[in-house]
Amino acid sequence: MQLLKVDTLEQAREKLIQAVGSDWLKVCEVAVEDARDKVLAEDIYGVQDIPEFRRSMVDGYAVQAKDTMGASDSIPVFLEVIEDVAIGTKAQSMIVPGTCAYVPTGGMLPEGADSCVMVEYCEQFDKTHIAVSQPVSPGRHIVDIGEDSKKGALIFKKGRRLRPQEVGVLAAEGLTKVKVYAPLSVFVISTGDELVTPGEELPIGKIYDINTQALTALARKHGFFISGTKTVPDVYEALRGAIEEAQKISDIVVISGGSSKGKKDITAQLIDELSEPGVFTHGLALKPGKPTILGMDKKSHTLMVGLPGHPVAAMAVFEMLPVWLKKELEGETKKLLLPAVLDGNVPGTPGRKMLLFVELTRSEDGYQARPIFGKSGLMSTMTRADGYAVVDLNQEGLKSGDKIWVAQL
Repeated sequence: MQLLKVDTLEQAREKLIQAVGSDWLKVCEVAVEDARDKVLAEDIYGVQDIPEFRRSMVDGYAVQAKDTMGASDSIPVFLEVIEDVAIGTKAQSMIVPGTCAYVPTGGMLPEGADSCVMVEYCEQFDKTHIAVSQPVSPGRHIVDIGEDSKKGALIFKKGRRLRPQEVGVLAAEGLTKVKVYAPLSVFVISTGDELVTPGEELPIGKIYDINTQALTALARKHGFFISGTKTVPDVYEALRGAIEEAQKISDIVVISGGSSKGKKDITAQLIDELSEPGVFTHGLALKPGKPTILGMDKKSHTLMVGLPGHPVAAMAVFEMLPVWLKKELEGETKKLLLPAVLDGNVPGTPGRKMLLFVELTRSEDGYQARPIFGKSGLMSTMTRADGYAVVDLNQEGLKSGDKIWVAQL
């Protein structure tokens, strides 16, 4: 019996980077309003000072702070109102001691003013004067020129994922287009004589194809484009035809099932036949995920990924390899890990890293992580999990009370 010669996760990742090369990702330009969830492919520098004028953060009166010293409800300070500044217009007055100007939220401060008093602490005294009942310090309730961002300053580095707040900043700079990484296209092939497409009649002994739906949903979650899907039996000609079709239109061909050393293992054979240089990893020192195949076709620039047939293992390996590769090449910020205390003992898996799925609960002391033990063929294992921790291959196991770091799913 031929055994798998496995790579560690680190070795497989290093081979992935070498196989695809540094220029595998493509760059495209999109409208700023369509940039949400895209990853920047360029550094963004300030086009202008934001704001370009000093403005008020509140509805109130622009003053010189020293004029308000000692103001209170019982002994207010009286100031002359010399202007009402309309929003979106330039202030015309000059604030000198003893004077003030009404400024709405976001309005421009007149020259000479160094702070604002909220309108709630001002009372109309007569037609041209107000009584101020609260003191303010210099800089209170105002935004200075360039305080948000300065012209020429680095705002976002390449590799930044654009959330709605980043899109708002780009719009504030007056930008209409931005360069981002084009989504990698993925073609998902599920193999197995026992598979039936959901919606069709399910004969005894058959099962519905879970992996196609699960993997495409996972890929879309991480910003991949689904170029196609196909479910085929464990037949050489059928799988060969599906792979050839997928190679023509995809950056990544994912084949789930047929990656163990069983008699119907034709995935590795076909990747070698249809790709050059072909397979570079056949077996992964990871639980779940040992029967994983990686290959590359330089001619079509297509990455070939053979995943285990069990859904949990397939999804876990997709997260740990294709998703990791995409984020690594994009330079995206590393995934935030949550500290948690383990609530239960976990045996180790000598010679292999292990993905420990956990259910998180929150207490006054932080997060508690309860291990979820389940077979890699059971989707309930994944659906119950809030996240996972990586147990090192050199660890004999974990004990209840140990601190772990959890990546959220």
